[in-house]
Amino acid sequence: MGKRIGLKMESKPTQTFNYADAGVDIDAGNEVVQRIKSDVRSTFQPYVMADIGSFGSMINLKQILTDYDEPIMIQSIDGVGTKVTVASMTGNYAGLGKDIVNHCTDDILVHGAKPISFLDYVASQKLSPDVVASIVRGMSEACRESGISLVGGETAEMPPTYQPGEIDIAGCITGVVEKSELITGATIQPGDIALGLHSSGLHTNGYSLARKLILEVADLSLDSTPEGFEQNIGDTLLAPHVSYYPAFSAVRENGIAIQGMAHITGGGFWDNIPRTLPESLGVSIKLGSWPVQPIFELLQKIGNVSRDEMYRTFNMGIGMVWFIRPEMVEMGLNVIQQAGFGVSQIGAVTESDQPVELI
Repeated sequence: MGKRIGLKMESKPTQTFNYADAGVDIDAGNEVVQRIKSDVRSTFQPYVMADIGSFGSMINLKQILTDYDEPIMIQSIDGVGTKVTVASMTGNYAGLGKDIVNHCTDDILVHGAKPISFLDYVASQKLSPDVVASIVRGMSEACRESGISLVGGETAEMPPTYQPGEIDIAGCITGVVEKSELITGATIQPGDIALGLHSSGLHTNGYSLARKLILEVADLSLDSTPEGFEQNIGDTLLAPHVSYYPAFSAVRENGIAIQGMAHITGGGFWDNIPRTLPESLGVSIKLGSWPVQPIFELLQKIGNVSRDEMYRTFNMGIGMVWFIRPEMVEMGLNVIQQAGFGVSQIGAVTESDQPVELI
């Protein structure tokens, strides 16, 4: 048995302590809430029943599910990752809110889900009301663009956990899809065409390698603008993740059936495309069939990174891959482009024991 140690106070302490003395500023947290109220409320759909400040979000499920015979709920949770470090180095946090919402939206979109609600989490050693308000403003904008209600969130100051300037951003999304319209990839067959929807850059994956190559190996400044770049490296790396939900809505409204989808996140082409392909099928990806942004070419050159490693680490300019029947290709390309998205026909499905082949 361990020896119990008693606490003996000979005299009262001369200093009075409060939470702020431990590095946590409650007033700053309250200021954040007041500053983001209007942005968050602007995302509320009619089914939202609780305002900011309640202990939990409230949603009228009956109102949401009226149009569904057999609704399937789909959820996903993720974080922005080390992209936040680039943001902290530049002082530009504006796109991070869109990053987390759009990344999670695309994760559930893979199964055909309509996004319903989003919960966020922002933590730091010390909360800056300006920074948090900027992040939440981006979340609100992304939610409005895809019809999502930003129903709740959490901010936390944790001085012992985070280093100065560090910030953590995570989020959880909930969506719904009719069971008969669920997209799983099971109906993909040989001859189907792979459409690649263009990304805005790295999105949220590959930043650990990108930072190392740019800042350590090449010793480049984030303020520098290499030849062929439209903006400096910092702004290029911080381009917000794209949400492809509006493109999906346009395709569905035009009666174009998508057989399967892959969100090209961490793991790139090699790890994400096989997640939607049936066994014994593969896809031949034709290199050069879509525009690859200069940032990827720069990273490969700096680190002498192999082709396969590039396609495993980065999205290489393709944010999502959609599989459709050959007779739907021309119409699908037109509808997606009219919705304002870049898209290319990048490959085809074949009978193969190799899920992804770059040709």
